[in-house]
Amino acid sequence: MFYEKIDLYKTYSLERPENGAGTLTVYCREQRGDLFRKLRPAMLVIAGGGYEYCSDREEEPVALEFLHAGYCVFVLGYTVKTVYPTPLAEATMAMRYIREHAEKYGVDPAHVGAIGFSAGGHLAGMLALLYGEEPAKAVSGGTCVRPDALLLTYPVITGGETAHTASMDRITGGDPALREKLSLEKRVTKDCPPVFLWHAAEDDLVPAENSLLFANACRRAGVPFELHLFEKGWHGTSVSTIETEKSEEQVRPIAHLRAWLPLAFSWLKQHGFCVRPL
Repeated sequence: MFYEKIDLYKTYSLERPENGAGTLTVYCREQRGDLFRKLRPAMLVIAGGGYEYCSDREEEPVALEFLHAGYCVFVLGYTVKTVYPTPLAEATMAMRYIREHAEKYGVDPAHVGAIGFSAGGHLAGMLALLYGEEPAKAVSGGTCVRPDALLLTYPVITGGETAHTASMDRITGGDPALREKLSLEKRVTKDCPPVFLWHAAEDDLVPAENSLLFANACRRAGVPFELHLFEKGWHGTSVSTIETEKSEEQVRPIAHLRAWLPLAFSWLKQHGFCVRPL
């Protein structure tokens, strides 16, 4: 298996911002020995953390679920405690790297998705919607960096009435004009990739209205989408296993939320994300 960490700033000879991250951790099966060679879909994983930190619970545990399902997986370590556009530039570099190195990892370059959790969902959404704007174009190297599918897990979306204020204040620096620009439900067009969303109705940190607003924006724009709203559960449940929770007692009330994984894999397969023989 490939397991390596890529320094995106070093790879693309770009100046790293102060306290910058910009790393990509790779989890991919090697094509060697008597294993049948495969062409695999890829998933870029973007953890949440309110743009204050990157949650470990939404990185490797998620990566291993997608790896087990046959994907090549890339986990973005992005700069936090900063404002737009630095995180978007780093997500753009990550997508550029995946597509430029598709042959090395056995990735199908036509099936590269992005999944974001909470504030990471906001960043994944920016990547899917703002890829044509200058901060992204400046580091894309002319590569298509729009994800081929977008998965949003209890995402931060809006700067409006149901905003997660802390996340939006951090990424915008409190600038009202930028808050409006980065309210993603207002940026959806027909060019948005297909979208899979899920949320818990009881989420009292990032209200479920964030997912509902984005789903409605997709519906109006004619973008294919699938939305799952679970009655019970709280924010930040990741893959809802003992690996991401403190104890089995904490897992039990949210075990039903693991259903998002087979639902997502089924939806992705409908959109061509599957392992193919070479």
